[in-house]
Parts: sequence; C-alpha cells; structure tokens
Amino acid sequence: MAAPLKKLTSIVQKATGKHTATVVFIHGLGDSGAGWAPVGEQLSEYLPHVKFIFPNAPNQPVTLNYGMSMPSWYDIKELANIDQDQDEAGMLQSRQKIMQIIREEIEENGIPANRIVVGGFSQGCVVGLLTGLTSEYKFAGIVSLSGYMPLHKKIMNMAADANRKTPIFWGHGDCDQVVKYEFGKHSVDLLKENKYNVKFNTYRGLGHGSSNQELGDLLRFLKETLPEEQA
Repeated sequence: MAAPLKKLTSIVQKATGKHTATVVFIHGLGDSGAGWAPVGEQLSEYLPHVKFIFPNAPNQPVTLNYGMSMPSWYDIKELANIDQDQDEAGMLQSRQKIMQIIREEIEENGIPANRIVVGGFSQGCVVGLLTGLTSEYKFAGIVSLSGYMPLHKKIMNMAADANRKTPIFWGHGDCDQVVKYEFGKHSVDLLKENKYNVKFNTYRGLGHGSSNQELGDLLRFLKETLPEEQA
C-alpha cells in the first residue's frame, strides 16, 4: 500500500475582511512560500476578501543544479529543451499535494472551487498549470508567471473539461534568462490552439522575475475573477 502523501507546509495570508475567496500561489525552484508572501500582503490591501496560500516545496536533489538538494516541486534535468524528459512522476506528486490544499479550502473552509485561483511562478507555474488543466474542479482562474507547459506532448490528453473556459493570466518577461520567453509563447499558443481562454502578457525588458507592471495586471485579473461579494 502506498504511503500517504506528506502534507505541505504553507505561508498563509489571511483575508483581512470576510473570507470568500482563495488564491493558491506556488513558488519557483529554490524559493519558499515566504518569497512570495510580501506580494500577497501587497495585493490583499485591494482584495480584503481573499486569503492567500503560499505552499512550501519539499527539499530534493535537482539534476540541473548538479544534484544539490533544494526546495523543488520536481526534478529538472535541463532548461535548454523543456520538452525533453520531464519529471512526470514528480510533477504529478506535487499536483496531488496542491490538490490536498484546494480540497481543504473547499471541504473544510467552505470556499467553492469557482472562488479559488491557482497558479505560480516558474516551476510553480508548471505545477499550477498541471493542477488547473487536469482538475475536475472548476476554478475562478489560473495564473501562470514565467513558466512553461508541463508534459507538453500529452497534457491535452490528460486535461479535464472543467477549466476549458477558465480565464488564464500568463505573464512573461521578454528578457527571461532562465525560462526562455519563447517557451512561454509556445505554451500559450498550444493553449489557444486547444481553445483555452488565455491572455498572454509580455513585459519588455523583464528577466526571470516579476515587476510592478505585472503585479498591477495580476491585481486587475484577480479583481475580475474573484470580485468581492456584496452582502
């Protein structure tokens, strides 16, 4: 019998008002939930009804970084060609762990799936996409920052119908030195070919990171997908 999945720890930014919506945002390689928590604090000023959850990846060896152990959602062998030999087992295990968090929000905290946004940055973007595209839950939105499509050659066969029309916010810097801009663009093209509701936002001069402009656009997206409910 398979061992139960170890539950992730998370940095949680509680809603400052009545909690009616949740954002689950997944950090990138070598980072932690604390790395993105200040963004949650910044956004929550304008979204008092939203709770932000920033899960922490477990430590594991990463081939790309000479086998060094670090916070990682799955193993990465190379980033020169993302379609080659992706760590499917690692990605799917991380997806399961993120789904545990989402199920807890729905079943224990009473937040409907259509009031939840899931997404992430870089490696976290990949896991967020995998979760969003394959989940039977219909989410309010999916956020994809500076990442790429997981399991490019088979993801569309794995995708559920629930989020075919769900708005997807994709942000990518055109000077990204880690996850090439072209990888993001090709991923968005694949989504559009399969009739997904995705908007690709290009940030001129931005490397592998975020910017005030991107966060402003993200705030607008969250306001649209998770509007404050009127009493």
